[in-house]
Amino acid sequence: MALFLLGRRGFQRVMTAIRPYCSSVASGKKPVNGVDLYYEQTGRGKHAVLLLPGALGSTKTDFGPQLKSLAKERFTVVGWDPRGYGQSRPPDRDFPPDFFERDAKDAVDLMKTLGFGKFSLLGWSDGGITALVAAARNPDLINKMVVWGANAFVSQQDLKLYNEVRDVSKWSARMRQPMEEVYGVQVFAKLWEAWVDGIAQFVHRPEGSICMELLPLISCPTLIIHGEKDPMVPILHPEYLLKHIKGSRLHLMPEGKHNLHLRHADEFNTLVEDFLEE
Repeated sequence: MALFLLGRRGFQRVMTAIRPYCSSVASGKKPVNGVDLYYEQTGRGKHAVLLLPGALGSTKTDFGPQLKSLAKERFTVVGWDPRGYGQSRPPDRDFPPDFFERDAKDAVDLMKTLGFGKFSLLGWSDGGITALVAAARNPDLINKMVVWGANAFVSQQDLKLYNEVRDVSKWSARMRQPMEEVYGVQVFAKLWEAWVDGIAQFVHRPEGSICMELLPLISCPTLIIHGEKDPMVPILHPEYLLKHIKGSRLHLMPEGKHNLHLRHADEFNTLVEDFLEE
């Protein structure tokens, strides 16, 4: 099925993204809100940036090119594994109705624990949703925000796309491999099904809202990036964000798919660096 080759909300990860990036990456765990959260940190710049991964994502599967190549003299870059994902286990991941709110609080509190008073957010897919919530809830802490592959609501069309990729045994081996290396074959399959059920619950809310009501509360400069060939996130989603986040801007990448920050890492990194330094 072509969809498996084109990508999804966080599973279209390329193998280069999980190679070791460089020896200057520090890693560890910090106790935050009752769990031990894994993080990786690199760079020595004054501008702190937090990377927020996609569904089931982690620093190693989602942000190799960013941890390696974002300008280390200008930025301090932190990647993290949300609770129940990657190396932030235990606990086992679950998807209560407030899981995006929970991830947003964990993310912000992790950065506080690491000693950052103000920072920017780079959020991909589910991580983009988490970033939207975090920025709305913590306007005084967030410097700037970049999101891509994110949506503020779930439509019936979205739900159909998610259900089409529910059974990971139908994915290509290349698509499954990075996640199976992190979770194991059986755990990955069950966890992905749980994610599909978790995201589907928003369809039953008014207008399918995930965080629609929070968008007007976002006050930080916001860059929305969209890959015009993204098969999982229709253009209506970034257009909705653009309309409802005051002062935001939208940048389209004609050849970008869902994993545009991996496939077009140099272009993406330059775009982000320029925006963060404006």
